[in-house]
Amino acid sequence: MKIDPWKHKEKYIEWKEEVKMGIPNISRENSDIILKYLSDMERGLNIASGSVKGSRSFLRLTTLKTKLLFFSRKFREIYGLDKITDISEEQLISLFSNMKNGVIKKSDLGTYKSLESYAKTFKAFWHWYQKTNKKQGIEIPDITTDLDSRQEKPDWVYLTEEEIKKLCDNAKFDYKVLIMLLFDSGIRAPTELSNIRVSDFFNDFKELNIRQEVSKTFGRRIKLMICSELIKEYVKKINLKGDDYLFKITPFCTNKYLKRLAKRVLGDKESPAGQKYSELSMYDFRHNSCCYWLPRYKSESALKYRFGWKKSDKIHYYSELLGMKDTINEDDLLIDVTKTEIEKRLTISENQKQILQDRVEALENQMREILELIKIAGSKVQII
Repeated sequence: MKIDPWKHKEKYIEWKEEVKMGIPNISRENSDIILKYLSDMERGLNIASGSVKGSRSFLRLTTLKTKLLFFSRKFREIYGLDKITDISEEQLISLFSNMKNGVIKKSDLGTYKSLESYAKTFKAFWHWYQKTNKKQGIEIPDITTDLDSRQEKPDWVYLTEEEIKKLCDNAKFDYKVLIMLLFDSGIRAPTELSNIRVSDFFNDFKELNIRQEVSKTFGRRIKLMICSELIKEYVKKINLKGDDYLFKITPFCTNKYLKRLAKRVLGDKESPAGQKYSELSMYDFRHNSCCYWLPRYKSESALKYRFGWKKSDKIHYYSELLGMKDTINEDDLLIDVTKTEIEKRLTISENQKQILQDRVEALENQMREILELIKIAGSKVQII
């Protein structure tokens, strides 16, 4: 069984039961179309061409639900529309522009972040709306063509090795183990992390098997180069057995502790990756692990395997090349032609050395033969 630390499935099913008779605080038209859309996505029906086929995860369903309820209320508040599908292209683009520029603010007066998530949600919904209408012979124009769905890189907390050591020195023992495992392995937290069992460790806790069924992409077996002794001590201290989960964490509480710890130890200033130390979360250690391992791995494919990535662009996304050093040395200055010439000279030198060794061996053999003859001659003289 795969643990869902965020309980997306339970929460979504509970919400669906609550709105069987309609979603409150929005129009009946919007309630009906949103519920129909979510039902199709849950079953994998009427997926737009070019999109991944199949049913959507409960995390994705929750995101779709939240964003569509937002659009339903905003369209009514700003444009007086009771039906989400009555929005025009001009109104839609204007809404996103005002959200980006801060004209439309959140309830706490903050600026909207990750607008690409809102854009992707509405694009997916609109393409579904087009497809379902086309089946009835009705052509609906695509008003989402000019929506910008490019992903904006969120800020995160960058930590040096020294700063991570300071955090560990000041953390409770179980959190020290957690921090070092996250930093060493680069494992996805909390999803993959929550599903680690003691039986997933091998070779005296020096290797960790991240099972296929708990991974977002693919299973992998990685070497733990930093935290193996600490993990072994932790397992022994709290008497964990083979099928026991290594950590039983609540993401909110764990991140809350990390934020307090980072603020107390490192202060409330901004880290080089743009986010304040006081906003540290488990997710940030995947970034920092990438920064640590990037200059140490000899091949890009091996690094991607460790982190469970299929695409190379994830390397720059997670590291932003922070902490990198210029590692060029004098040997790197030797261009291919020079190296080839040196290799030729080394080959000649090796050949000459071999010839000399052959001559020495021949001389040694001759000396041994001469000594044998002298011994024989000496023995004959004594007999006479």
